[in-house]
Amino acid sequence: MEHHPNLSEAIQKLEHYCAYQERCHQEVAEKLRTLGIWGDKADAVIVHLLDNNYLNEERFACAFARGKHRIKSWGRNRIVNELKMRGISRFNITTALNEIDPLEYADHFDKLSLRHWESLTEKNALKKRKKFCDFLLRKGFESDLIYDKVKILEQDNC
Repeated sequence: MEHHPNLSEAIQKLEHYCAYQERCHQEVAEKLRTLGIWGDKADAVIVHLLDNNYLNEERFACAFARGKHRIKSWGRNRIVNELKMRGISRFNITTALNEIDPLEYADHFDKLSLRHWESLTEKNALKKRKKFCDFLLRKGFESDLIYDKVKILEQDNC
């Protein structure tokens, strides 16, 4: 028989879950479902987490944006889409994007694009261009940045 935690056990488990790393409401709600906690009991746990600052969507969004940009080299578009998938508000997404320093973003983009361009061994120029652009689009960088960069890199190779 499955053990479903009572309210105090659930609060303790979720406090630990949220203290380990920043979480969004969606992740907390999913964790509550896996613990077998629904309805008013789940709402009470979430309210407790919010009141005691274990759960904060703005803080989550900012940490997510900084981390995904610095560690996984994601661009703004990918970060925005991932935050939207997690149900983060437009205001918090905008706040999170402001956490990324524009100079750091440009520098990161330049280093990543140059490294990827040099790693491509494709001889056909059009295929190389497509692979390069597809990679950076998947990373979530803006298409105008990518196309401007590929023009510069192609001119440098001539």
